[in-house]
Amino acid sequence: MSAARLAVDIGGTFTDFALERDGKRFSRKVLTTPSAPEEGVLSGIDMLLADIGMAPRELGLIIHGTTLATNAIIERKGARTALLVTRGFRDSIEMAYENRFEQYDIFMEKPAPLVPRHLRLPVPERIEARGRVVEPLEERALVELAQRLVEERVQSVAIGFLHSYVNPAHERRARALLEKLLPNVSITLSSEVCPEMREYERWSTACANAYVQPLMDRYLKRLEEALQQRGFRCPLFLMTSAGGLTTVETARRYPIRLVESGPAGGAILATRIAGQCDHRRILSFDMGGTTAKICLIDDGAPQFSRSFEVARQYRFLKGSGIPIRIPVIEMVEIGAGGGSIASLDQLGRIQVGPESAGSEPGPACYGRGGTAATVTDADLVLGRIRPERFAGGTIALHPDASRQAVVGSIGARLGLDDTRAALGLSEVVEENMANAARVHAVERGKELAGRAMIAFGGAAPLHAARLAEKLGIGTVLVPTGAGVGSAVGFLMAPFAYEVVRSRYVQLDDSFDAEAINALRREMRDEAQAVVHRGAPGAPLIESWTADMRYRGQGHEVTVTIPPGALAEAGRRELIRLFEAQYVQQFGRTIPGLEVEALSWALRLATVEPPVPSCPPAPPDRAAAPSGRAEIADPATGDFVMVPTYARADLVPGDLVAGPALIIEDETTTLVASAFTARINGLGYIVLTRR
Repeated sequence: MSAARLAVDIGGTFTDFALERDGKRFSRKVLTTPSAPEEGVLSGIDMLLADIGMAPRELGLIIHGTTLATNAIIERKGARTALLVTRGFRDSIEMAYENRFEQYDIFMEKPAPLVPRHLRLPVPERIEARGRVVEPLEERALVELAQRLVEERVQSVAIGFLHSYVNPAHERRARALLEKLLPNVSITLSSEVCPEMREYERWSTACANAYVQPLMDRYLKRLEEALQQRGFRCPLFLMTSAGGLTTVETARRYPIRLVESGPAGGAILATRIAGQCDHRRILSFDMGGTTAKICLIDDGAPQFSRSFEVARQYRFLKGSGIPIRIPVIEMVEIGAGGGSIASLDQLGRIQVGPESAGSEPGPACYGRGGTAATVTDADLVLGRIRPERFAGGTIALHPDASRQAVVGSIGARLGLDDTRAALGLSEVVEENMANAARVHAVERGKELAGRAMIAFGGAAPLHAARLAEKLGIGTVLVPTGAGVGSAVGFLMAPFAYEVVRSRYVQLDDSFDAEAINALRREMRDEAQAVVHRGAPGAPLIESWTADMRYRGQGHEVTVTIPPGALAEAGRRELIRLFEAQYVQQFGRTIPGLEVEALSWALRLATVEPPVPSCPPAPPDRAAAPSGRAEIADPATGDFVMVPTYARADLVPGDLVAGPALIIEDETTTLVASAFTARINGLGYIVLTRR
């Protein structure tokens, strides 16, 4: 008997649980408790273990992902933070890129820095771009600043000195001094959390890490102690934004790496399913209670990035948020979840999100004090959600409250009844998601045609068919456990860590292959030390990339480099790889320009077992419905009677013709009239357009 493994994913509305034991999977959903997230985690674990009659000592591993760091930044509920910065550069964090992301909006609002100006403190010191000390660190000034930090009741400090990614000596010395003077204050070095050039992004990332570090440290400490008190003796690992597992120690040191941990789990799940079902090009669609996430996955690998924006002032505008420079699975995230609030703008148009009702008070139908109409309220009005089966019957829903909210927020002003107002709300949120997917694909030189969609999350199966129609996608897969998909993805994640270094290199006759090989070895040693803390001695797989550009350009493209040492002729290979990537993204190369590399990244991950192929399903046979329900037809607005099916009763080979509902404890799949659903050899629902 193998040890059981548990995954916990804290979302903005629900906390999801997935437990795997002896090849069987069990799941649970509970409402998130924002004021004390560990309470929801612990109560959900207690419920799940009680469901299956399991004792805490039988658990072999807990994997955890959380939105706590993200929410603290968005809601500005982090620690009181100061930034120590090279003298003369205290305003760099506010000047940002010195451009207008919304050029013609005279009322444009820039994101306020996490550290106010009076807590951005200049320090006399200077290191030049090659790492040479121009002005020594004035230690006496640091002693004076420490007293001011005490007076200002600062809880956390970010240290960001000029060019510290080349020579971190001054930052490390400053930390050593402050640790003695301020033993109870958290300290973040920009040269450790983001050792890359470009001061604004590096200092912004350091400030964000410092801002959430005390909060995350306290939370993880409380959670570990509570688990110990309940009799759990298994290790706890955290999910990172790049789709790998890491230790609690690393998570406490770099909590900013956890900001997209939940969505990363979903991308891992979608990647595994694509391999099982032999789909090379897919669109991963994860729609939960607060947001929807869309990720493109090609040839068994999601897109990776090292830049991310949090707390955007304007929903779709790059540059309107706080830049975070961390390894992350690249996806687009929009405020289009089940709890997203609908309203009318000044022109009478329906707007959905990005504000969410969350779990407190939640949608109107929860009966917890919410009065605004949400996507979940619209789905309930349209008959797509069966109140008696919602969250396995653990959360009572109030359909009348949903009707009142939909009419009050939208219908009354537009002269629509509750059904047509709900249809309008649903259509708007689906078009928002479709538009986000189109823009995301175009920006990355990708196409949506010919892709399969993998839909998971509590709300995604309800909207996947309509979204697929809008995007011209003919196949939608809804995996088992779709309602807790990201938590299931945690159980499939490898131990992994990524190391980044800025090293400017011209790809001309001066190129030194051995210097780059030495840099790679140094980065591998650092990554290996972290990965082996969680998986000692495990075999590892390496991926290596470089950020490259034509000389004179201001932005780079990320180029994947084959693992292993570069030969002397490696310069020509790097240029070839760069040009191939440039053509894919921009459609052409630029002749006559030299190529240069600025940053290098190395990712180490444990080798995962091969993905078994999906076994063939038996011949199609019509499934027997378990009941009937009325749902609104989007084409006419009229209610029609459709069959309902309990997913637990469906077996491989079963066939369900749309329109129909397939109901399970954590979600419901809407089989639209244009689709037929089949249960494949793995038990997944496969929707195919007729």
